[in-house]
Amino acid sequence: MSKIGLIIRREYITRVRKRSFIIMTLIGPLLFAALIIVPGWLTTVEDKEVLEIVVVEYDAKGQPVPTEEQFFKNVIPDKSNIKFTYLNNARLPDILKAFEATQYDGVLYLPQTLISAGRQASVEFYYRKPPSVGLESHISSSIEKFLFNNKLIVKNIPAEVVASLETRVNLSRISWKNWPNKEEDTTDVKRGLGYVSGFLIYMFIFMFGAQVMRGILEEKTSRVVEVIISSVSPYQLMMGKIIGIALIGLTQFVAWLVLTIGISAAAQAMFFTPASIKAATEITAPVDIMNSSAASEVQTTASAVSNDQAAVMINTVIKQLGQINIPLLIGAFLFYFLGGYLLYGSMFAAIGAAVDNETDTQQFMLPISIPLIIGLFVMINSFLNPSGKLAVWFSLIPLTSPIVMMARIPFGVPAAQLAASAALLIITFLATTWLAAKIYRTGILMYGKKVSYRELWKWIRY
Repeated sequence: MSKIGLIIRREYITRVRKRSFIIMTLIGPLLFAALIIVPGWLTTVEDKEVLEIVVVEYDAKGQPVPTEEQFFKNVIPDKSNIKFTYLNNARLPDILKAFEATQYDGVLYLPQTLISAGRQASVEFYYRKPPSVGLESHISSSIEKFLFNNKLIVKNIPAEVVASLETRVNLSRISWKNWPNKEEDTTDVKRGLGYVSGFLIYMFIFMFGAQVMRGILEEKTSRVVEVIISSVSPYQLMMGKIIGIALIGLTQFVAWLVLTIGISAAAQAMFFTPASIKAATEITAPVDIMNSSAASEVQTTASAVSNDQAAVMINTVIKQLGQINIPLLIGAFLFYFLGGYLLYGSMFAAIGAAVDNETDTQQFMLPISIPLIIGLFVMINSFLNPSGKLAVWFSLIPLTSPIVMMARIPFGVPAAQLAASAALLIITFLATTWLAAKIYRTGILMYGKKVSYRELWKWIRY
């Protein structure tokens, strides 16, 4: 056992002292924050390019309509980056023939027969560049609303009567365990936590498992392993490397957790004070602007309220996090990270010992990668139905449970399922380690031979 400890210590100290480990530990939280924030920010950034779309309207006889007789004139409102121009007596074939020479970005063809259309109708849109989903939705919804209101007028039904009949229902998600407090569930926050923790385990398994494989491969190709093997057994060497790199991963995770909490606390203290949160939530009444001085004051107040909306959102998220069993989430993350890494790390170690160069590892990487990728896709599906059969079964299967179970835990998992998943993961880890040790024992000192799956099976049977 002391020899395994020496190997663990050597692996840990050697890798922790590397400049790449220190740099990645410091900038890791910033990279993760950017990975989460930047995609969301990009979705809110509007395209500054203004699109000009012309609308061509034909009557029931198939003839172009002058602007004063058009039904659909100004039906589709302009947006900040979209301008609609309604042409007078324009013929669609003429415009499309000269389309290349025009400055138009699209041509929308609207026949007046749409007025009498039934439940389904189609509209032709000719584009220069493929339209965005937002543009398609804006055009469709505007025309649908106009046609709906026109049908109400034809049937002598006032639009306000229809509006008064509409009732929008918001479903409040409340667990029976929260009764009688009726505290609303926090599904969005749970999905976010499940996604982040599951994806981190997926990334850590690949990242640190590859380190085990490359470390063994480097020692094998440099013949350093021949010197080490003279003092320790192949099993001790393999376990020492796997556990040593596992401790490195835990060290990096704890450092990231502490830095992330520190950065979040500092940001909240600097930008989101309790006074600003209270002001943002309380200022709701309109103010009558009497003079320029008051206008300036109101404008300043409105700007402050707008800036503090982020503070309200963060305060809400923090409140929702209080409803989640964070200690269980962190404990489960550490267990499934270690269990998943040790399970796959032994496989990576066997691959590193079986081959002579990194190119030969590709044929053995595919069977290891497929379960992880499947687990990632099932994790995404489990957000929609965390108690469904697909999510439950894949959270029990050891090859996918580290990823899928982490996506389910924020929603609440029965203790029996959690215990079964943990037990199966431990048993499978012990079995794969035993098999990997057999491959490692034979392959670590074998050179110059292309290894096949049949050869690996022979090594296991020795």
